Amino acid sequence: MIERFLQQTTFTSQQDFIEHLKINVPQDFNFGYDVVDAWAAEQPDKPALLWTNDKGEHHQFTFADMKRYTDQTASYFQSLGIGHGDMVMLILKRRYEFWFSIVALHKLGAVVIPATHLLTKKDIVYRCNAADIKMIVCAGETVITDHITAAMPESPSVQRLVSVGPKYPKALKTSTKESRPPHPSSNPNTPTATTTSR
Repeated sequence: MIERFLQQTTFTSQQDFIEHLKINVPQDFNFGYDVVDAWAAEQPDKPALLWTNDKGEHHQFTFADMKRYTDQTASYFQSLGIGHGDMVMLILKRRYEFWFSIVALHKLGAVVIPATHLLTKKDIVYRCNAADIKMIVCAGETVITDHITAAMPESPSVQRLVSVGPKYPKALKTSTKESRPPHPSSNPNTPTATTTSR
């Protein structure tokens, strides 16, 4: 894979590396298609992502899994009106859905703005207005969603909020319609996201 993007892959010294490292980036390069999907085509069972947390949960995804979930996530985001050049903020902590989302947004040509879960209302308002954020995708935890909900009246560019569950704060539940984007849950009846539009 690396040979597609580097003219030379081995070097004899640091100086050789400095003088001869040449990165070939195609004009229409897209990490989602040119790397993730290429690996899925060449080695579909190759491990791509291993996610664990401090509760002992773990999920392993192959490149075939990543292609499938990122394609489904891209289709879901596209159905919400997200496309090339749109600004999307991700506040997903260390969830594996971050990787589905970021690769999916790359496939759509959207601009990803990763953000910490420590943002407060004023931080979210500032970022939304400075970057003309169209959609926020966040972990469905009140420590995050309460600040986002409070920021919305002062963030006119935000058209969609997506809360990745399965738990949602009441503020989002009361004003949203539930949808089921792709999710590797063993229970297909578990809601995985709630969206709301303004």
